[in-house]
Amino acid sequence: MEKNDFTEKKIAVVGIGGVGGYLAAMLGRVCPHLTLVARGARKDHILKNGLTLHSDYKGEIHVMPENVVTAEELKEQDYIFVCVKNYSLEQVCADMAHAVTENTVVIPVMNGVDPGERIRSMLGRGTVVDSLIYIVAFANEDYSITHQNNYAYLRIGTKDTDEKQQEKVNEVSVILTGADIDHKMTDEIETEIWRKYILNCAYNVSSAYYDNTVGELRNDPVKAKEYEALVQEAFQVALAKGVGVREEHIDTIIHRFYYELADDATSSLQRDIRASKTAEIDTFSGYIVREGRRLGVDMPVSEKMYEGLREKGKA
Repeated sequence: MEKNDFTEKKIAVVGIGGVGGYLAAMLGRVCPHLTLVARGARKDHILKNGLTLHSDYKGEIHVMPENVVTAEELKEQDYIFVCVKNYSLEQVCADMAHAVTENTVVIPVMNGVDPGERIRSMLGRGTVVDSLIYIVAFANEDYSITHQNNYAYLRIGTKDTDEKQQEKVNEVSVILTGADIDHKMTDEIETEIWRKYILNCAYNVSSAYYDNTVGELRNDPVKAKEYEALVQEAFQVALAKGVGVREEHIDTIIHRFYYELADDATSSLQRDIRASKTAEIDTFSGYIVREGRRLGVDMPVSEKMYEGLREKGKA
């Protein structure tokens, strides 16, 4: 695909929360055939007023997409960015399956390590390009999106890439470049996804378990050591699964905790539990604990916090 050919493509963003809202706003500036998938009052608001992004990095952005529909109403698309919570993925795939053709490229930009594989299994057609994103973004009560800090970048790729899959990865890169979305293509996408996941097994889990900011966690010696333990336990699970995460990756994650994350940083899991919303407890904590048990990895801190988060989730 040439540099500007993507402007003729039909592109959809499914799920207009923090991540989906950021991508939708960036894409909406340059993609005339952009469809946003939302429900209820959010859908009605965007239909009438458009989508607004307040970004520390990219400034104030307001876009009017070509269409705003539910997943059931979505028409066939060339590219679909899926940005929903993990617990909604099965239903979303069922609702939008009719919009996916053999030529459609689906890009899950989600938490966890397995949304790409799940989408491949559920849809059975099209090409899935795996990705991850580093970003701090969230939806506001007025349906606008706030993006904090001066970074938002993706990694995209497919595991065991063949020529056809690499062509699709290249096409997604052209779209992201055209939309001024920072990203890199990688042939180690599984490792990159696990690097972020290991970080979140500590960051989301400990911040939600204690309902503390990062500053509060690292200023408490006991909590800080537990954070390190969560990182190490998830790392051992990754090694047991044969994922190519290395010791230097873990050092970087721990360094980021102590020296790079903002003092007032909170996590999406923490915010959802605090607001009594359905939360991705199973994604950030349950999955790693189950895999650890299956593989015989000792992970006492992860197990303790998983049980605590399950109780919080019931409150």
